[in-house]
Amino acid sequence: MTKTRASFLGIIGNSVLFILKIIVGIIFNSISLISDAINSLTDIISSIVVHISIKVSQKSADFDHPFGHHRAEPIAGLVVAIFTGIVGFEILKESIIRILSGKVMLLGTLPIVILLITIITKISLFIYVKKVSRNSPALQAQAIDHKNDVIISFSALIGVIGVNIGYFFLDAVMAILIGFWIIRQGYNIANDNIKYLMGEVAPKEITNKVIKKAESIQGVKRINEIRAHYVGTLLQIEIHISVDRDLTTYRSHAIGKKVQLLIQKMHNVNYCFVHIDPIIKSRPH
Repeated sequence: MTKTRASFLGIIGNSVLFILKIIVGIIFNSISLISDAINSLTDIISSIVVHISIKVSQKSADFDHPFGHHRAEPIAGLVVAIFTGIVGFEILKESIIRILSGKVMLLGTLPIVILLITIITKISLFIYVKKVSRNSPALQAQAIDHKNDVIISFSALIGVIGVNIGYFFLDAVMAILIGFWIIRQGYNIANDNIKYLMGEVAPKEITNKVIKKAESIQGVKRINEIRAHYVGTLLQIEIHISVDRDLTTYRSHAIGKKVQLLIQKMHNVNYCFVHIDPIIKSRPH
């Protein structure tokens, strides 16, 4: 599965980068590089959560979950957001302690090389995951995380280069900026996924498309009511259609079934409930 492969690549990539950054960060006493390494560690945890959630969400509906397991992915996205926020606060704390203690990193080019490798790797992962993340809030959150890692590593790179040219304070300052950035992104990821868990209504453009689909079926006189909300990452729709009251039950049911099947073919729709209302056939005066 493409989605599973994308999440697995995230686990492998983040694991390799974490090992490289934490070792070099400790050797050179760079708080910005160590902060970046800690961020990679949480990325590993988040990637594992995303990987599991994708497998769960792909399970078919069963007796206990008649509408599938689609809530698994936004739950994973929320877990990613929580981890992201925790990391941000920890980095802020450690950076402030570093400034107050007066500690500075050692000079050297190896941290620069490691950060350049990180940036190139994360750009590649972002492009790939973004490409395959359609309909997957968990992978979309991971794609955002890869993009943020590029910015974080670039910020750390500025700090490390700054130290090497004599601006020793830049290492801790850039770490603080990284901390704030991570907290902000954690909030954004949480905000994006909560709507799937809270059953937020579908955007107006989607409900308009549903109405047009229903009205295209011969025998549908008008649409009386429509409700569409998220159940996990997919939509559940309830629509009330009016048909001629003189139609047989069989014919009315057939029209309703056509509406249901047509709407269920729409992108991101999990299930459509069709309620049939009778309408008096108009007669010429």
